[in-house]
Amino acid sequence: MGTPVTTEPDYALPPGYTHIHSGKVRDLWTTPSGDLLVVATDRISAYDWVLPTLIPDKGRVLTALSLWWFERLADVVTNHVISTDVPESVRGRAMVCTRLQMFPLECVARGYLDGSGWQEYQDSGAVCGNDLPPGLLQGSRLPEPIFTPATKAAVGEHDINIDFLGAVQAVGAADAAALRDLTLRVYSAAADIAAQRGVLLADTKFEFGRDGAGTIVLADEVLTPDSSRYWPADGWQPGGPQPSFDKQYVRDWLTSPSSGWDRHSGQEPPPLPEDVVTRTRERYLDVFTRVTGRMLD
Repeated sequence: MGTPVTTEPDYALPPGYTHIHSGKVRDLWTTPSGDLLVVATDRISAYDWVLPTLIPDKGRVLTALSLWWFERLADVVTNHVISTDVPESVRGRAMVCTRLQMFPLECVARGYLDGSGWQEYQDSGAVCGNDLPPGLLQGSRLPEPIFTPATKAAVGEHDINIDFLGAVQAVGAADAAALRDLTLRVYSAAADIAAQRGVLLADTKFEFGRDGAGTIVLADEVLTPDSSRYWPADGWQPGGPQPSFDKQYVRDWLTSPSSGWDRHSGQEPPPLPEDVVTRTRERYLDVFTRVTGRMLD
């Protein structure tokens, strides 16, 4: 069991903004006009804990990369972004968005075998009801991308992988099919764009909601190192863990003897050492530059 966010925001907003919710990384506010202000903080989570140490510029990377992807995928799927005209205190790490009725699903697409998918494949030869060929290795490319939904968990709890029938039970047959098709279409488009930049998009999770007109809309963050596994194409070698641009470096330190932390103890993780913070920040900045072709402003 992890811990909820209990710290106060490290910023102040002008009168008229009302705090709605704080997740592991994002704070949500109602704007004076009734829209949604989504603020990406520098918080980082691992093993269902929100860690006590911030990663400088992480919120800016998540926001800038999401906006870059929203723009490039606009012909594939409608998104929730209204503008980046936000208060100065959160400029660069916030966006104004349409309020949606969110679907209670994490819509995950996998093009490669790793993480919980790899664990499930070893046990059953399938991932979330998708039968896969025998003999695949950790990091193997799948014959085709698969939809592997999960239930959304509260802060501090695990998302639970489900099969397509579970998605149908959660949102109904028509919406489950629409979400599956959108997820795979967006993943394939993004994977092609990333591949042109020498980056493999191993897997990613999307969140969708419905707007007032009934349209299914892509929301939250999209294709960030928090929600995706990005691997350098020139380092890909199936058969074990892959080099990555995400927070795996933090996970590896937390589970190493040097951290002194037992992830099964129920105790809060320790603060991250300065070198772990620095190297994690470098990975976030690196994937941003590789994907977008520019430095973070």
